[in-house]
Amino acid sequence: MKKCLLALTLITLIFGCSKEEEKIKNYVPRVLTKNEAFNQYSEQKADSITIYKLNKPEQEEWLSVKFRDSTVSIQTDPSDPKKSTQHFTFAEFINTQKTSLLVQTADATALAAPVYIISLKNGKLEVVSLERPTKPGPGEKSGLGINRLGRTGHLINNDFFITGVTAKAYILKRQDPEQRIAGKFLMLSPDRQTIVFATPKELYQVNFVTDETLSQAFPGDLPSEVPAIYSWVQNNFSFQKNKQGVSFLKKNDNDRIVDISEFKK
Repeated sequence: MKKCLLALTLITLIFGCSKEEEKIKNYVPRVLTKNEAFNQYSEQKADSITIYKLNKPEQEEWLSVKFRDSTVSIQTDPSDPKKSTQHFTFAEFINTQKTSLLVQTADATALAAPVYIISLKNGKLEVVSLERPTKPGPGEKSGLGINRLGRTGHLINNDFFITGVTAKAYILKRQDPEQRIAGKFLMLSPDRQTIVFATPKELYQVNFVTDETLSQAFPGDLPSEVPAIYSWVQNNFSFQKNKQGVSFLKKNDNDRIVDISEFKK
């Protein structure tokens, strides 16, 4: 009798484990296309996406994502199904409908852990990779990770900008097409469409809606720290619109000081 009970217990455990394995679904990320929107409305209540914490004494605190009743697993290497993860260090919804979220994988071995968009589209879940090839150089380690710019959106790896609320993804125009922007985020324009970077030698400004850019050289004696650059910009520049209506920082025509503190984020 005891043997029968033991056998039944083992079968139950095996069956339970199999069920758990079935509830993990693997997704192969696709490449982001230009100016995609990720704010689709879900018509089915069952199509819910949830973020939950994994708390295990022997591990760091991780986040996981569930779609319906399955845990989302992302295949980090498109050619190798064994290289997948369902553990994230960052997970946050990026649209009001809560049908799209930004995640960063728990990968301490990489130069910067990969970032993805998980999004519901036409009743199906898809994963989009936010990664662009970058050659070695000054921009290789610049702006890595996710930088939340208040309610305006998220700046990712100095390469992508995801707007808040509407979750529209923009690919930022680089100074060098083969290397990510080699600078630090400095501020946004009043209309929240031009991002200003402090690079080693100049202000690099990119309007993510129009792809227009503008560079302003630094004086040779300006310190490289962001607070010093910000103070110098505040005393010498103001946002001005060009003929196309795009706002860029331009040198003031007079000695007036313009308060630009509200445009930091």
